[in-house]
Amino acid sequence: MELDIHGLRLLLQYNKVIAFNKPYFTGNETKYIEESVKSGHISGNGKYTKLCQRYFEEHYGFRKCLLTTSCTDALEMAAILIGIQPGDEVIAPSYTFVSTVNAFILRGAKVVFVDSRPDHPGMDEDAIESLITPNTKAIIPVHYAGVSCDMDKIMALAEKYNLYVVEDAAQAIDSFYTAKDGVKRPLGSIGHMAAFSFHETKNIISGEGGMLVINDKSFISRAEIIWEKGTNRAAFFKGEVDKYGWVDIGSSFLPSEIIAAFLWAQLENLDRIQTRRKEIWNCYLLELKKWAIQNSIQLPKIPDNASNNAHMFYLVCSSQLERDSLIANLKLKNVNAVFHYQSLHRSPFFMDKHDGRKLPNSDRYSECLVRLPFYFELEIKEVLQYFQKC
Repeated sequence: MELDIHGLRLLLQYNKVIAFNKPYFTGNETKYIEESVKSGHISGNGKYTKLCQRYFEEHYGFRKCLLTTSCTDALEMAAILIGIQPGDEVIAPSYTFVSTVNAFILRGAKVVFVDSRPDHPGMDEDAIESLITPNTKAIIPVHYAGVSCDMDKIMALAEKYNLYVVEDAAQAIDSFYTAKDGVKRPLGSIGHMAAFSFHETKNIISGEGGMLVINDKSFISRAEIIWEKGTNRAAFFKGEVDKYGWVDIGSSFLPSEIIAAFLWAQLENLDRIQTRRKEIWNCYLLELKKWAIQNSIQLPKIPDNASNNAHMFYLVCSSQLERDSLIANLKLKNVNAVFHYQSLHRSPFFMDKHDGRKLPNSDRYSECLVRLPFYFELEIKEVLQYFQKC
């Protein structure tokens, strides 16, 4: 039987599935991993760990960086460092991933959830002050989609009430905030500490992996101890002590050199990766603007004081029914779009712990937000072709 090449091509095109995410490999990941293995040092805090940490410190001006096995671990280190105790309160958005608050709950904190903004899924900065009590210890701003919270307002509250600020910058690599003084600052450099993620869904990846940024120098020495399982091993290697031992609480927070080697290959290509991601994001915005207006869909908004690192592209539908219908229709056309967080104040774990306040914007994003496929190698014209037929 003669093979119908044209028909086969049409069949393959019809059956092509556009994934929501696809990890991007720059080409040097396995090379650096192999070099690390051959060096005989694959445990943490070796050559590639130091290269990555130095990159962030020099490129973004972070005071001190420590790679971790995850952003979750970085947040847990921050909770230890600021001395969270049972009875302390932390203020965080309900519309976020569970790790944001779990790190503090593990230390005994009470979480007080704040609503999202009506124009953006980030926390409503104007609603924070009314939630501050004598027990409040910290504010945890989450830079959703890499778009900055209003850090002037948050830092002013922290100073007024003597609070710590730990930035959840999991999605915010290479994103910036322009303060009222006109200075443009990298996200992660403003709070007392910050946590980043290099999960495979992020702009820069290492499979799993994260980083704690310490901007308040008073925390640096203890952070190195906690990072090294509660020992002063870092001081020993610097020649500051003649032997090391157990001096504090801690855990095995540092990643292996294999993870750091992978991350280094990504960091070498950060500018190229960011350029491509911004091209995709801008294309989505331009091509979907008319469709969004016609269908009463909310597109992402970047405040004047924030930059866009093109972490994700999302839509906000007018109802959950419309959201579910859009996702289902795209899936029928082999385009995998997905929703995002479910409001933590309504979660099975926290529901009976919540104080009963309504958080309507957080719930609206939980019910109505859709994330579109987004990754370096995305053929966006194919997505738009399917999308515009919905």
